[in-house]
Amino acid sequence: MHRVGSASNGNNSTRPRKEKRLTYVLNDSDDIKHCAGINCLALLTSAASDGSDYLFTGSRDGRLKRWALGVDRATCLATFESHVDWVNDAVLVGDSTLVSCSSDTTLKTWNALSFGTCTRTLRQHSDYVTCLAAAEKNNNIVASGGLGGEVFIWDIEAALAPVSKCNDDTVDESSNGINGSGNLLPLTSLRTINSSDNMSMHTTQTQGYIPIAAKGHKDSVYALAMNESGTILVSGGTEKVVRVWDTRSGSKTLKLRGHTDNIRALLLDSSGRYCLSGSSDSMIRLWDIGQQRCVHSYAVHTDSVWALASTPAFSHVYSGGRDFSLYLTDLQTRESSLLCTGEHPILQLALHDDSIWVATTDSSVHRWPAEGCNPQKIFLRGNSFLAGNLSFSRARVSLEGSTPVPVYKEPTLTILGTPAIVQHEVLNNKRHVLTKLWEITKGVVIEDYGKVSFEEKKEELFEMVSISAWFTVDTRLGSLSVHLDTPQCFSAEMYSADLNIVGKPEDDKVNLARETLKGLLAHWLRKRKQRMGSPAPANGELLSGKDISSRSSTHSRIEADGSSENDAMVYPPFQFSVTSPPSIITEGSHGGPWRKKITDLDGTKDEKDFPWWCLDCVLNNRLPPRENTK
Repeated sequence: MHRVGSASNGNNSTRPRKEKRLTYVLNDSDDIKHCAGINCLALLTSAASDGSDYLFTGSRDGRLKRWALGVDRATCLATFESHVDWVNDAVLVGDSTLVSCSSDTTLKTWNALSFGTCTRTLRQHSDYVTCLAAAEKNNNIVASGGLGGEVFIWDIEAALAPVSKCNDDTVDESSNGINGSGNLLPLTSLRTINSSDNMSMHTTQTQGYIPIAAKGHKDSVYALAMNESGTILVSGGTEKVVRVWDTRSGSKTLKLRGHTDNIRALLLDSSGRYCLSGSSDSMIRLWDIGQQRCVHSYAVHTDSVWALASTPAFSHVYSGGRDFSLYLTDLQTRESSLLCTGEHPILQLALHDDSIWVATTDSSVHRWPAEGCNPQKIFLRGNSFLAGNLSFSRARVSLEGSTPVPVYKEPTLTILGTPAIVQHEVLNNKRHVLTKLWEITKGVVIEDYGKVSFEEKKEELFEMVSISAWFTVDTRLGSLSVHLDTPQCFSAEMYSADLNIVGKPEDDKVNLARETLKGLLAHWLRKRKQRMGSPAPANGELLSGKDISSRSSTHSRIEADGSSENDAMVYPPFQFSVTSPPSIITEGSHGGPWRKKITDLDGTKDEKDFPWWCLDCVLNNRLPPRENTK
């Protein structure tokens, strides 16, 4: 997403404003699956829910999903879609509140047992939010950490309290200023950029909730953990030290030194006395916080340790990481066993009774046997080894060819995902993108070629046509994200005959971006018309407020097809699928970036939720002057 802001300089000159972008994400027909790596897992067991066990997964596709767990199957019951970038972590708070964090710099709270209702967006971080920690017995306390060394301690109950009708930096009601029932809520975000380009935050009143800032990290934070009561917080990151904090004040209490590389995973026991850390130096360390020292080091991995999970008694640890391997280690005897080896780096673990869920950089999630209630059973199978206490000891053993044999060969259950798109090519006709063959003006796959040579297929589909580049594409979210930026997106036109539009004069020129926007917002326009109880606007009639009026009068041109009826029509080449509709990611004049499926736009969003130039196009039939699009 573009981060838009204005800044002054010493000469009082102004830079051209970068207008807000509109992005639409093309969704696969099998939309219940994730389409990118799984960054986080959270479990809600029957004791704390409605009698069922649920697994929550958060993905690099920007979405979270809730799965009902059975003995031999997992069923997707809900998709939580509002983040506009990777979901990096998620924790459960209380009986039914899910808290997630993202590379879009926000935390979001959700009704965990709903069908995807975002209840609040929390804005305090200035960069990617990478990790969360929650207190099991204190249902209100959550900590968040991110790039730039920021750590905040949140009282979720206070953060979810009704927002006062004042400007506040920290909290947005629901996502985009709209709650789950569709009612408009108070605007809560006011940020400025000062003359030195540093972000500063201002509140006109002090009623808004502000989290406690734990200040001390000089660099990025990758891992957090909290004890059961929520009184002790530990953090780690690129500084290679474990920092210990008092959550009540946000003050530092001590540092634990010993790792030689980034700290990527942390665990605290229920009392807060013992801490486990996993690092990119391939080591796991056990710390006694009371004695302020490392009491054991475990060299079981041959590469970075990215994920840790412990038994309830904190007697054994499960660990995974960049070496694709999942290990079980007895913290007292140092006995270790290789449980399984996969095909992808392990990002997070969740122990569930006698099984363990494993999330990786792949879009699928696997459940493996773990004997969590009695892990000693695994050691009785043999093939265990004693963990060394020096990082090179495991590497040496591996080089000598004595790698341990995995205890388990196959997972007991797999939640399949859709493979992420890793290669794409925009074809010459500027309507088709090759992964499968996508028609981006309709958001559908028109052909799946299976396993073929990408380069050969690209050459085969080459056409001798010349059409302006009117969009850009990326695959950061695992699927195709199509970006429209004004005025460049309005540069491409085609004759209606070439688009096979029946009933339209063959020599009429069709602006591809304009018709695509009409198709994307058709559902919203219909709902908006029903809500307003008024007929569709005639050509040139301004409906979007003073802001759009003032901008469009000097920066737009009228593009008419001859009748308002034609202008409101969505032609077949631009009719988007309603069975697997794309999601819009954009930002208006308030509330921050948002993401929604086009079929979920119920008409309650007002014009301030969209970029003004999009509305000027679809409501008023205005495009930028031709010379600006070249």
